[in-house]
Amino acid sequence: MKAPRFAYARPASLAEALALLAEYKDDARVLAGGQSLVPMMNFRVAAPKVLVDINRIAGLSGIKVAKNHLRIGALTRHVEIERSAEIARHLPLIAAAMPHIAHPAIRNRGTFGGSCALADPAAELPACALALAATFVVAGKKGERRIAAEDFFKGLYATALKPGELLVAAEFPLPKPGYVSAFGELARRHGDYAMVGVAAHGSRKGGKFSDMRVAFFGVGDRPQRASGFEKALEGQSAVDGALARLDTDLAPRADLHASAAMKLHLAKVLAARVLRELAA
Repeated sequence: MKAPRFAYARPASLAEALALLAEYKDDARVLAGGQSLVPMMNFRVAAPKVLVDINRIAGLSGIKVAKNHLRIGALTRHVEIERSAEIARHLPLIAAAMPHIAHPAIRNRGTFGGSCALADPAAELPACALALAATFVVAGKKGERRIAAEDFFKGLYATALKPGELLVAAEFPLPKPGYVSAFGELARRHGDYAMVGVAAHGSRKGGKFSDMRVAFFGVGDRPQRASGFEKALEGQSAVDGALARLDTDLAPRADLHASAAMKLHLAKVLAARVLRELAA
């Protein structure tokens, strides 16, 4: 199928882009990599009146390490993140997740900001942002504001972005000494969206779990932390005793791939696998 008719704008500055978004509000969609938006338009799932192409705007891409955080620009391509030595060094959780995102052709064009702003509940990067306590930097005509990852994802393809706002970057706290990460997902085929996925980050000082942040994806309408599971892990050297807490932490919905009961079972299996990897 072909996309419905739309107007096209290619601003050269952030201010120009924000002015267009403020003018057209819900009738505008941002075009970055286009790896999700263009297929949605072709299938008539999305029908914006105006596409605002932000690819010419300087300063929206790149990976920068500051004193206390690492910043990823919204326009940074997946392939740049996948190959980044800084990401591998400071954010190994994201480095582990990148090969699971679609296929190389998609990763060559897809962007970090596009993935997070789309907020697909089965996507890898939103869950990693949640597990790593990231802060999203959002720009609007009134200036910038920062939104914690916990508050950014609101539901199925829904975020805290307001009409006229643009996601410009995410800032990740640099891991403390003794903190480690592990990632895993189950998909029917490599490159498919995950049936179930887990991103975990926390301390293993003294051989025991501490300050764990465990984010699940593919099991609800957004990435979500398992708070009861995290508390049950505190001070433990093994994961098995905490797995039962997932019965109350998670409420998966059935979909085309699996029943709710199967998704919960897979979440437990994968959580055990990921946490044992983290412990090792």
